[in-house]
Formats: sequence, C-alpha cells, structure tokens
Amino acid sequence: MKHVTIVGTGLIGASFGLALREAGFDGSIVGVSSPRAIADAVAAGAIDRGAPLADAVAEADLVFLSQAIGRILDTIRHLDPLLKPGALVTDAGSTKCEIVDLARQAITRGQFLGGHPMAGKEKRGAAAADAGLFRGRTWVLTPDDPAELETPAARDFTAWLGRVGARLVTLDCDQHDRLVALTSHVPQLASTALAATLADRLPAGAKLEVAGPGLLDMTRLALSSYDLWRDILATNTGHIERALGLYIQKLEHLRENLRTRQLQEEFARGAAIAAKLRGE
Repeated sequence: MKHVTIVGTGLIGASFGLALREAGFDGSIVGVSSPRAIADAVAAGAIDRGAPLADAVAEADLVFLSQAIGRILDTIRHLDPLLKPGALVTDAGSTKCEIVDLARQAITRGQFLGGHPMAGKEKRGAAAADAGLFRGRTWVLTPDDPAELETPAARDFTAWLGRVGARLVTLDCDQHDRLVALTSHVPQLASTALAATLADRLPAGAKLEVAGPGLLDMTRLALSSYDLWRDILATNTGHIERALGLYIQKLEHLRENLRTRQLQEEFARGAAIAAKLRGE
C-alpha cells in the first residue's frame, strides 16, 4: 500500500491519516473534502494535499470513505470508473447493510470491504483529530465472505489497522447493524432524550449546577450533531425501533418496581455489564 485516498477529512478521516503516519506509513495520503476541511487536515498533518475525487483515487491503493452515510452512498455510486483496478475501497459508516449492498452492485474494478471503527468524539473536524483515536478500539469489518479478508489488498489494510492499534472484529452486515442499534444508537437516543427532558421540564432559572457528575456522563452524547446522526437513524430504523422497544420496556419495569426489591437484580445485572465494558 503506497497511495491512500481519504474521502472526507473530518474527525475520523483525519485521525486515520494521522494514525497511519504515526504507525510508519510513508506513502502519499490525499484528501477529498471541502476546501476548509482539506486546509484543516493539511494543517493537522493528516494528509499531504487535497484533490478532486477523480484525481485522488486514480492511483490509490486504498480508498477510505469517511463521510456521513448519505455521502458515502453517493460516492460509491460514482466511484467505480475512477478506481485503479484492484484497489481496495473501505468505509467508516456507522451502519453497514445499505452501504455494503450498494457497493456489491456498484464496485467491480476494485474490492469493497465494509468497515466501522468504533471510535469518535463529540467534536467534529480535523482540528479534533487524534492519531491515537483507534488505539485499543474495535474496528468492525463486514466481508460478504471470509475469503475477502485474504486478498493481498485486504491483508495489507488489516495489517495497518493492527499497527494503528485497532482491535479487529468480523461480523456480517445484519449482525453489525443489530448490535450497534443496542450498543451505540440507543445510547445516543437515551442521552438526547434525557437532555431534552431536562430542557423541557427544568423550571426557568433552575440552577443547573445542582447536578452531579452522573448527569454530565449521561448527557455527553447529547452534544452530538443531528446532521451526523440523521443518516444513521434512517439506515438502521428497523433495528433501532426494536432496540428502543426493549429499552422502553426495561424503563417501564423500573418504574413499576421503584418500591420493590426487584430492582436489586436490575442494579446487579447493570453493574456487571458496566464493569465488563470497563474491563473490570
């Protein structure tokens, strides 16, 4: 892998460029994005230069699509005639089924391998990029067939993911979308709902400092942008609806048992999974 093109040089794309550099990649890294995003990514050292899509992918061995999901889908529709034969195209989309289904039909000159780095921040843009963003974090790959991970291009790519410190997990698209509905999408909506409830119900002039760190923890995700989440919610609606139903059912159970000892079991089960998430 000598030439990398990053389409979308925001937080994830720029962090990928920085991570490659820190891991020792000495090839070219070209960005495709808005003029301001390109300038920020160049200033951060994440890319060497910007270029139009056709120019940027012509020599690329790896094309990394790190845009919003709707933009990823649009790029895939136009990408195939521009690719160098044998190039690997991958993405960072937070949902996978629609992206992989489209790529399966649209990309024939190169190989497509769906991906989702489970990393991020509430802040956006290359100015917030971090070479260590993926270190110790799960990076999901969603091949249609395990053999897709054994091509030379895929092996080269996954080797670099190992060098940047990502932990690779392989899932099929539907498994991925079902799991992230529970592990990522419901947490976002729960945080947003809690913050919106506070906005609706706190009396005028209420002192927000009358809150502990728990409220800060619970509302951290509410800082996220709807522009980013709109496409995620639209492309995983079925799984999110089912996951929300389970969460609402659990909240109803808690409400019905506020005065009973049944909540002791829920506290214990919740604490166990929270400890496991933290490696305790």
